Amino acid sequence: RGTTCSANISWPAGRSGACCRSDSSRSERTSPLAEPPSKPTAVSLIVLWQIEHSRIYGPLWKSKFGPLVVVNVASAQLIEQVLRQEGRHPVRTDMPHWRDYRELRSQAHGPLTEMGEKWARIRNILNPRMLMPRHVSAYGDSINPVVDDFLCRLAWLRDTRGRGLVVHDLTGELYKFAFEGICSVLFETRMGSLDEAMPEETQRFISSVGEMFHLSAVLVLFPRWAWPYLPSWRRFVAVWDHLFRVAEDLVRKKMEELQRMAQQDGGVEGAYLTHLLLGGHMTLTEILGSITELLLAGVDTTSNTISWCLYQLAREPQIQDQLYREVLAVCPGDQVPDSDAVSQMPLLKAVVRETLRLYPVVPGNARVSVEEMVVGGHLFRKDTLFHLCHYAVSYDQSVFPDAHAFLPRRWLRDGGEKLRQHPFGSVPFGFGVRGCLGRRVAELEMYLLLSRLIKQFEVRPDPAGGAVTPITRTLLCPSTLINLQFVDRASGGRRPPASS
Repeated sequence: RGTTCSANISWPAGRSGACCRSDSSRSERTSPLAEPPSKPTAVSLIVLWQIEHSRIYGPLWKSKFGPLVVVNVASAQLIEQVLRQEGRHPVRTDMPHWRDYRELRSQAHGPLTEMGEKWARIRNILNPRMLMPRHVSAYGDSINPVVDDFLCRLAWLRDTRGRGLVVHDLTGELYKFAFEGICSVLFETRMGSLDEAMPEETQRFISSVGEMFHLSAVLVLFPRWAWPYLPSWRRFVAVWDHLFRVAEDLVRKKMEELQRMAQQDGGVEGAYLTHLLLGGHMTLTEILGSITELLLAGVDTTSNTISWCLYQLAREPQIQDQLYREVLAVCPGDQVPDSDAVSQMPLLKAVVRETLRLYPVVPGNARVSVEEMVVGGHLFRKDTLFHLCHYAVSYDQSVFPDAHAFLPRRWLRDGGEKLRQHPFGSVPFGFGVRGCLGRRVAELEMYLLLSRLIKQFEVRPDPAGGAVTPITRTLLCPSTLINLQFVDRASGGRRPPASS
């Protein structure tokens, strides 16, 4: 069907050799993919690397990351071609470091690490209570009390540590909110993250999650055979041990609670974890593996996205005022937004969608071809690892005019621009059957919190702060602290002139 690329692609243990060939039946091109000089790339520079290399080499090129060789895809059209051919059981990556830990400790794989038919079975069990709107909307009753506590904590931090105006390290505080929120949904319990004095065990768990993601980014740069000899691997195992111990303790407490309820009156009520425990479709080990992975995936999306939302709204007072008026029109007076109310707030959703375009939590996703596929006129063999450069595509001027500007209106139907956008220009929650399992819950958390924050506070930039840029630590997050002013709207304070 064409000529084989000149590069010799080596794959880690367990993966067959793979290369691309030009498909002469679909394209006249027979040249191999461009390959940048092979040199280490700092994890923190990956987002800039996407844009720079796509500018130099075009929308399709090959790179090496430690032992991995990947085909980078940096156009909406080509990303669509990859995702449309992903098959019934899409494969992101092997995630060998996560999988090796589970095999080492005889832990079950969850929706992030399982593959094939076993993955499909897990997703079919987990999906309904995570993705069906009627089930997700019910979680608002668990999330809104967490929002109440966060708003109180925000005001307390401002008044006691920010001289009555500034909240420092907003992302760190929102991480506590997101952790508390997802625990209230998954484990049906509160962890005390928003207490004035956070429980030591909760603080250690939160720190362990961050350390696990950091170590994950380090380990993939080394060959698999070297891991047992690395201090970072030993620490990685210890961190995962702690995460599973805490999750196992929470599951055990829920089981004991359900047993007490059954003994008292025979009636058992609960939400997500209760449904899994009583459903009889998964073993306890499988529930533990799945619930732990869902927890890890559910924190950073909410905390980082709301941080960037507020950062941008503080810099765009007109958009913030429009959002405030929308929230107030739907929920006047002391009315608290719920899932039904936020469904009537198109600008609120557009603000979140535009934030996820500018700052995709996962700047680059991956797919492994499950069979031969043609992308951009090139034929790729089975087991080719594709890196989908979502960050670069988010800033593609041909897809998003004025791409560096924060313009939520581009997502509103009456603006007309949404109808002209490529559907794969921004896919922050993935696509198809392997799309983000926790998307609906994360969106509900963000909508409920953001609507109430904007209703209660006017958000302004910190005069002592500067521009904040993103950095990649496995996930996309702020490179420096985001500090913002929160002014009570009831105070009647007006925004000072820009010169002040």
